[in-house]
Amino acid sequence: MRKMILALMALALTAAPLLAAPDKEADRLENAGSVLKEILDVPDDIPQDLLDKAECVLIFPSVLKFAIGFGGSYGRGAMICRSGEHFTGPWGSPSMAALEGGSFGLQLGGQATDFVLLVMNPRGAKAILSNKVKLGADMAAAAGPKGRNASAATDVTLRAELLSYSRSRGLFAGISLEGSTLRPDGDANENIYGKKIDATDIVRGGVVPIPPSAKAMVALLNKKSPKNLSDPESLK
Repeated sequence: MRKMILALMALALTAAPLLAAPDKEADRLENAGSVLKEILDVPDDIPQDLLDKAECVLIFPSVLKFAIGFGGSYGRGAMICRSGEHFTGPWGSPSMAALEGGSFGLQLGGQATDFVLLVMNPRGAKAILSNKVKLGADMAAAAGPKGRNASAATDVTLRAELLSYSRSRGLFAGISLEGSTLRPDGDANENIYGKKIDATDIVRGGVVPIPPSAKAMVALLNKKSPKNLSDPESLK
C-alpha cells in the first residue's frame, strides 16, 4: 500500500508541470492582450497609420533583463498576423514567440519591460515565423516613432522591417533592439494547441482556431486596425 501511495505521488509530481504548462501559456496570451490594450488605448503611443500598415504584431509582456557577464534579456510572448495570402484578412491565431539577446541600451535594473513590435512587411513576417532572426543583422529594425502626429515617412521607418516600442515604469518609447533575437517558441505552441505545429502553419495556414485566452487580443486588433492599408504591391 505504501509503495502504491509513493508511486501515485511520483506520478502526480511528474504530471503537474505538464498540466500547468497550458495554463502558463494561456496566462501569457492574456497578459499580452492586456499590455496591447493598455498601449493601443493611449492615442499618443503607437501611431495609427503604422499599426494600419503592419502585417504582424509581437507582444512581449514583462521582459526581464538580467546581468550575466555583459547582461541579457529574456521574454516570452505572442506573434499575431493578418490572415490571407497577402496579409489582407482579419487578424488570426497567435504563434508563441521568444525574445532573447544581449544588452540593448536598457538601464532597467530588475524592472520588467513590456515590448510591442510591429512587423512592417511580408518578408519580415515570414522570416520570424520560419527561423531565429537577429535584429540588425538578419532583419532591419528601428525604434518606432510615437504620437498621433508622428511622421511615419522617415527614412529609417521606411527601411525598417520591424519597429520596436517599450514600456517601463509607465514610460512608453520607441527603442532599438538591435542584437536581440526573435524566434518561434515551439514548446509553447505545442502547449497551447495540444500538438506539435509549425509557427507558419498556425499564422499563415489557419489550421488551428484562436485559443480562448487570445480571443480578446485578436478582437482588439480587428477593432483597432481592421484593414491593412499598406501599398498592395508591397504585399505580393
